[in-house]
Amino acid sequence: MAGATSARGSRSPIVGINVTPMVDVMLVLLVIMMVSANYIVSQSIKVDLPKAANGDGGASSTAVLSIDPKGAFRWNSEEVSEPQLKTKLKESVAENPEINLVVSADRAAQHGVVVHAMDLAKAEGITHFAISVEQTE
Repeated sequence: MAGATSARGSRSPIVGINVTPMVDVMLVLLVIMMVSANYIVSQSIKVDLPKAANGDGGASSTAVLSIDPKGAFRWNSEEVSEPQLKTKLKESVAENPEINLVVSADRAAQHGVVVHAMDLAKAEGITHFAISVEQTE
């Protein structure tokens, strides 16, 4: 029935809009975006990441700090010493105060080294952190 009939038998115009199809399309687009976002994130060096059942996706405006099993630092795939790391962190904050730091530490890296690296970043003004992990099946 396209419209309701009045007492005289003439049809009244449709006044309501059905938004259900639009909501369905938006949900499909949201699911596609969420699935494809997992394929965008890439790593700078090969490290044996610890596994976690839950993890967040990547973020925009990020810098990657990798820590190998021996405790050596890599800033966006470039090997750096601790003083150089402090300089890189300071430059990144000056460039973008809202920068996100992704810490990608090898499973064999000592916990103290990872905490020290995050402390250095916090001392330079970085407040947004993410720890990179591999998701388990």
